[in-house]
Amino acid sequence: MKTPPYLIKGDKVAIVAPAGKIKKELVNDAKRTLENWGLCVVLGKNVYQEHFQYAATDKSRLSDLQKALDDNEIKAIFCARGGYGLIRIMDDIDFSNFKKMPKWIIGFSDITILHAHIHSNFGIETLHATMAAGLKDELSANTLRNCLFGQPQNYELKTESNSRQGRAAGRLVGGNLAILCSLIGTPSDMDTTGKILFIEDIGEYLYRLDRMMWQLKRADKLKNLAGLVVGGFTDMKDNDNPFGKSAYEIITEAVEETNYPVCFGFPSGHQQDNRALFLGRSAILSINQLTTLNFEHRTISNHG
Repeated sequence: MKTPPYLIKGDKVAIVAPAGKIKKELVNDAKRTLENWGLCVVLGKNVYQEHFQYAATDKSRLSDLQKALDDNEIKAIFCARGGYGLIRIMDDIDFSNFKKMPKWIIGFSDITILHAHIHSNFGIETLHATMAAGLKDELSANTLRNCLFGQPQNYELKTESNSRQGRAAGRLVGGNLAILCSLIGTPSDMDTTGKILFIEDIGEYLYRLDRMMWQLKRADKLKNLAGLVVGGFTDMKDNDNPFGKSAYEIITEAVEETNYPVCFGFPSGHQQDNRALFLGRSAILSINQLTTLNFEHRTISNHG
C-alpha cells in the first residue's frame, strides 16, 4: 500500500462535494477550521450549488473532484458530506494523475465507494473520517488532524460485552455497510481475505441489515477475515412486526461460524464521535478487557 505524503503547514487542500448538497455555512466553518490548522483551502467551484438532492449536476460534481485530483499542489481532498451521488460519476473519474501523485482522500458514508475503488485498484491509503460537515466536533477533528500530519493514531476503549476476544493483524478496509454491499460485483469491489473489516451504518431497518450481512456472507466477504470492527449502527429501525434481533445480534449471527475477533461499538461512523481510521493500512486489533486498534506508524518524507 502506498501512503500519500503527510501534510505540513502551508499545504493546499481542497473541499469538494461529490455527492449530497451541503449548507454554505458548514463549508465556511470547515474552511476556517482547516485554515486554523495552517492549511490553505481551495473550494470546489460548485461546492455551494444545489441540484435537487445533489451538490450540483453530475458533470459539475465530477469536474470539481477531477480538478482536485489533477492539481499536484493540492495535498488532500476533503469531501464536504456524503448523502448519495458519488456512484453516478465513479466510472468517469480519471485516476491517472492521482496514481502517480497520491493525496489523501477524506470522508465516509457515500465516500466508501471512493475508498474501496482506490484500495482495490491502486493500493493507496485513504482516510475514513469526519467530513467538512462534521469538523466542528473537536475530538473527531483532532484524530483526523493527527492522521493527516503524520502523528501516531491508536485507539483504546472499553470492550463491549458483545465483542469476541482475540488478536488480529491485517489491513483495515471497509466503510458503510450498505455501500459495501452495493459494490459487490463491480470494479470497486474489495477482496476482504486476511483483512480487518470495518462496517457502520445509519437509519436501516433491522431486516435490511440482516439481508446485507447475509449478502456479505454469501459473497464470502466474512469467511476469511482476520477480524471485524463494528462501528456505529445508528438509528436502526424495526417494523410493526418486530424482527426479533438487535443490530449487534444480527451481526453476531452472521459471523458465528468464524473464530476471529469481533469488536463492537467502535467510535466511528454516523455519530458525533467519529474517529479517523487509516483505510488500507496494516493494523493490529486486540480484544481483551480493553480493546485496542493500533496502526502501523509509517514514516514517510513529506512531499516526496
